[in-house]
Amino acid sequence: MGDPKKPRKKYATPRSTWQTDQIARELWLVGKYGLRNKRELWTAETELSRIRNQARKLLAESIDTRAETEKRLLLSLIRKGLIGSSSSLDDILGLTVESLLERRLQSMVKSKGLALSIQAARQAVTHGHIKVGNRRVTIPGFLVRRDEESTVRIIEGSTLAKLMVEAVPSAQQEE
Repeated sequence: MGDPKKPRKKYATPRSTWQTDQIARELWLVGKYGLRNKRELWTAETELSRIRNQARKLLAESIDTRAETEKRLLLSLIRKGLIGSSSSLDDILGLTVESLLERRLQSMVKSKGLALSIQAARQAVTHGHIKVGNRRVTIPGFLVRRDEESTVRIIEGSTLAKLMVEAVPSAQQEE
């Protein structure tokens, strides 16, 4: 079971960490998605690798033995919002780390226009101004499911909501 004080690592580091093009790509992704450090990127890459490995193993099996497992994997990824409803195993192999990073709560807050920048979105989430469904979520890396996507909003009565209300009338007056 393991020691509760020493949880298992959720990421694997790249094999070659000092390649110039890899460093540039990682830094670009960290900046674009407002990640705290490369460890958050490596966690997403490891999760994507796990999903793609499942798909590769299923493709190697015979059709009749993989039917139930394939259906479960596809339904799970559809529910998470990573693939469309009419996707197949081949579409899973086409997933990129960007598609996984877009499903993070921090990215959702930015894309819905609840924050001006990705860093402001991260701060709003960690300070407890964002609600998903009926619960307050303070984890920027929280993966928002497809059915929860429409319920992401600012908590009523928070200072961020008051600032947004004040900013909207002043922007309308300028037009």
